[in-house]
Amino acid sequence: MEKYYHSVTLDKEKCRGCTNCIKRCPTEAIRVRDGKARIIGERCIDCGECIRVCPYHAKVALTDPLDSIYEFPYRIALPAPTLYGQFKNTDITAILIGLKELGFDDVFEVARGADYVSAFVKEAMKDKERKKPAISSACPAIVRLIQVRFPELIDNIINIESPMEIAARLAKKEFSRKKGVKEEDIGAFFITPCAAKMTSIRNPIGIERSWVDGAISILEIYGPLYNKIANLKNDEDLLQTASPYGILWANSGGESSSLGVDNYLAVDGIQNVIRVLEEIEDDKLTDLEFFEGLACSGGCVGGPLVFENGFVAKNRIRKLAEKAKGEDLSTEEVMYTKEKIQWYFEKEILPKPVMKLDDDITLAMKKMEAIERIYEGLPGLDCGSCGSPSCRTHAEDIVRGYASEMDCVFKLREKVKELAQQMIEISEKIPGGKTNNNE
Repeated sequence: MEKYYHSVTLDKEKCRGCTNCIKRCPTEAIRVRDGKARIIGERCIDCGECIRVCPYHAKVALTDPLDSIYEFPYRIALPAPTLYGQFKNTDITAILIGLKELGFDDVFEVARGADYVSAFVKEAMKDKERKKPAISSACPAIVRLIQVRFPELIDNIINIESPMEIAARLAKKEFSRKKGVKEEDIGAFFITPCAAKMTSIRNPIGIERSWVDGAISILEIYGPLYNKIANLKNDEDLLQTASPYGILWANSGGESSSLGVDNYLAVDGIQNVIRVLEEIEDDKLTDLEFFEGLACSGGCVGGPLVFENGFVAKNRIRKLAEKAKGEDLSTEEVMYTKEKIQWYFEKEILPKPVMKLDDDITLAMKKMEAIERIYEGLPGLDCGSCGSPSCRTHAEDIVRGYASEMDCVFKLREKVKELAQQMIEISEKIPGGKTNNNE
């Protein structure tokens, strides 16, 4: 099995084995054994749900520290449009200037990258042979979810890179041309609201390597950036270039609304996305043209690495989009960019068959039968007290050799009662204080 880098990690010192996380993980990637959670790396999609629900903050996302930007002679900030919704009564240009004050030589809006992606997707949607519905490739957690749980839908994923990657490629080429420097001397850093983007930089989907050199969480950059914005004394040329549509990509439905299609569905929250993907897989939504699935509630504004309440940020994004000065891309700009950079996936997206029981189909069938047999004997309450997310996964863990049937408190109670009854029966057969000679 290929080893993946994961941004989401476990701090064992803080973990109390409470089992909150195992119930919310969409790919059943967490178990609690010996009083501590364990993340199964092959199944984890770095959605960040466990970060959200852990009351002890034992799940953390590894991102790059702000000072890592100085590893490069030249530095470009790639702010996610979500960043704009974190600050009260602050326009976008002030935020972009504040990023330059933090040590970046230039900024390139990922929202502008979203404008390009919207144009590319519009063109791709004209292909009558494309499988319907086309599924957005923007959220890496959802793409990995499809690889793990819905491999039959991989061909539905739109074959276009994310706004983050498009922005990084355009930013480096533009800066290199303007300043006359080598692209390899330029570091492009994404200001991220989520862990999944960090993972997609280290383990990119559909491309050989990411053009993004690091990811700094919004949580980390918020304080320093807030101070810079508060102390801005001079104005500069307008830096904001993204269109209102590009900025609205931060909110659920933002991408879909930019495409001009009538029959689309935008769903946020990973459990909601799973329910819709199940319907797509069952051919219940064949008339749907486009599906936008976002792992976080409300869209990227609800990411686990943001500072502001997602609903508040969503409203701010809407208001900022109404005031945005950026214009829509011209046909000439889109065609020129398509010729200048790699904008589509160069590698096939493959399934991640982490759910299979065995490479040998015969052994896999036997194990499946064993799982069904064990599962029928379990209470079916899915309480999670055994350390597995459900009775079925507990049965699977037993067959895989990761757990014991007695990890189930109900089965253990039955066993204890059975042993107690046996002890009573044995004690009744033993003469009380008498020997056979005295009888």
